[in-house]
Formats: sequence, structure tokens, C-alpha cells
Amino acid sequence: MKIVIPGGTGQVGSILNRALTTAGHEVVVLTRRPPRDREVHWQGEALGPWAEQIDGSDIVINLAGRSVNCRYTAANLRAMMDSRVHSTRTVGEAIAAAVRPPRVWLQMSTATIYSHRFDAPNDEATGVLGGTESGVPGYWAYSVEIAKAWERAQEQADTPHTRKVAMRCAMVMSPDRGGVFDALLRLVRLGLGGPVAGGAQYVSWIHDRDLVRAVEFLAGRDDLAGPVNLAAPAPLPQRTFMRVLRAAWGVPVGLPATRWMAELGAFALRSDTELLLKSRRVVPGRLLEAGFTFDHAQWPEAAADLVRRVRGAPGEPRLRKGPVSR
Repeated sequence: MKIVIPGGTGQVGSILNRALTTAGHEVVVLTRRPPRDREVHWQGEALGPWAEQIDGSDIVINLAGRSVNCRYTAANLRAMMDSRVHSTRTVGEAIAAAVRPPRVWLQMSTATIYSHRFDAPNDEATGVLGGTESGVPGYWAYSVEIAKAWERAQEQADTPHTRKVAMRCAMVMSPDRGGVFDALLRLVRLGLGGPVAGGAQYVSWIHDRDLVRAVEFLAGRDDLAGPVNLAAPAPLPQRTFMRVLRAAWGVPVGLPATRWMAELGAFALRSDTELLLKSRRVVPGRLLEAGFTFDHAQWPEAAADLVRRVRGAPGEPRLRKGPVSR
């Protein structure tokens, strides 16, 4: 099959590109800076010669959008919104104009669309969308608006011959350098992998190989459309999540961090505390109902596998550095 991945040079794109290419598919990445084979230049804001790659393809997996690993200033939040919405609209225009449109369009979305909550998990049917929570920073609501606008841009695209899926993806855990697991493991190695602000907030995650399998599953299931949560079925409180990771690496103690310490650290790293403090208790209701089984459903086993791969088990090369995805 021919698979086109707009914005496919980041962490998630690198994972999918390698796995799908290894499986024998023709993978074409659309990127602003195409230095390698099978990469085609695009801007993501207007139709251009790149649209020829979509015409006649089998699957489009749109991952385009500014990295969330930045300070959430007004300018950066606007850039996140514009890059996601504009690129999604443009992909929709390319599919609508295609003589032979792809049969499925898998569109990246985010688990951040759900409410910051502790009381119950969020699935696609009963989950509470965020934006109206009390006691959280006001700009968190704008992150939710970005996610809603992102999905709305796909919903409004006039592509009657192409099935559309919005992948509400949790944090992807993989051994590649520069990814979120790499950042968490660095904290563990430094003795800083303890609870943050009490650690009651939930961490939703998905193992990189289950991510690939879920994408393949969604591509092959003609009965699945609309929002689908891509997250392991067992989210954990952050304090438990980090304790398991410390055990997998062999570090017995991790210093805790208060909220203000997290703010200071995020400022120094030019990132934002929403990535640490928002409780993302997300479960994969539709995947499980459709019969998908996770190879890495529980965090202890998944963390052990990732640590083994980081430490260089034979045949387990680490990927190149890419922007953090969530």
C-alpha cells in the first residue's frame, strides 16, 4: 500500500515510517525540509505539487502541527492552533480534489481534549471534554479548543469517498532520543523522578509498538470512523507511573517536586507544566470494543520493555531525535 504521512518527521512519524516501511509499504513523508528519499516538500497551508502524492494513495496519516514541547505563550498557542487547523484543512482539500482519493484518512488528535479529572476515566462515549474545569490555569482551556478545532477541521472536510478517523493519542512511549520517555528517564537517572505536585494526576500513555498496531488496525477496519482513543487501558497516577519507571531502571528513590518547582523546571526547559500536571485519565473504549488487544497493556511490563531497548538489546536501535508528541 501507499501511505502518505504529512508532518511525518517527528517522534510519532518516525515510529510509523520505520514500522510501515519495514512491513513493505510505500511510505511518503510530506515535510517542510525534505532531506531524504521518500520525503516530499510541502508547506501545509495551500495545495501544491505535493497533493499528487495523495491522489492514488491508500492511506493518509496526518500528523502535522507545531510541537507541544514549548512554553505556552499566546504566540505559541496560536501557532499550535494555526498549524493544526490549516494543515488539516489543506489535507482535506487535497483528498477532495483527488481523482483516486485514499480510502482512509487517519488524523492525529490528542487526549488533551478531555477534562482534567481524577474521579473516572474518559472513553469516547462517556468521556467529558475539557475547557470548563475550575481550579486550573485558564490557558488549559485554549489547549482543549485547539484539539476541538483540529478535529472539527477534519469533520468539515468534504471527502465522501474517504473514511475519517480522529486519533485522540496519549503520550507515546518509545526509546527514541528526544521523546517523552527519554525525558522522563533522564529525570529518573538524575534522581528527580518522584511525584510532581503530589502525583495524583493521571498519566495516559501508549507503547510505541501498540501505537503502530492500533494504526494498522484502524486502517483495516472499515466500520470505525470518528474519534478513537489511542491509549493503553491502564492509566496510572503520576506518582505510581514514576515509581514503576524507577523500578524498571533500578533507581530506588526519586525526589518529589512541588508545583512551583515544576514551573521552574519547565521554564528552564522551555516547556510547560500542563504536560506534567493535567490529569489525562483516558481509556481506549472503541478499540477494545472493536476487538483490539494490546501487547503492552500494563505499565510495568511496558516500562521494562522500553528500558531494555534503551539499554541496547540486540536488534533494537534507538531512533533519531524528533519533537515530542502527545
